[in-house]
Amino acid sequence: MQLSTAVRPISAVKAHLKEIIHTFNEEAAPPVVITQNGEAKAVLMGVHEYERMQETLAMLKALSVSGKSFETGKGRPAREVFAGLRAKGKR
Repeated sequence: MQLSTAVRPISAVKAHLKEIIHTFNEEAAPPVVITQNGEAKAVLMGVHEYERMQETLAMLKALSVSGKSFETGKGRPAREVFAGLRAKGKR
């Protein structure tokens, strides 16, 4: 993703907010970096992209925690983990 093509001053965002938000309906719309006095201050993104990002972060955190657990000898065999997941799915 190339953020440099989606950098806009706050004045332009204010003037064209409706159009910018409309672009977030497109699947591949990049986030908009909002600048103030030439300095990046905020990022505006579509809700679907935000949700995807949050899901990715949650998965990465889970992988990190499981990796640390495994390193300390607290890991569980995959067979046991998948059996537990299947049991949760049947509830």
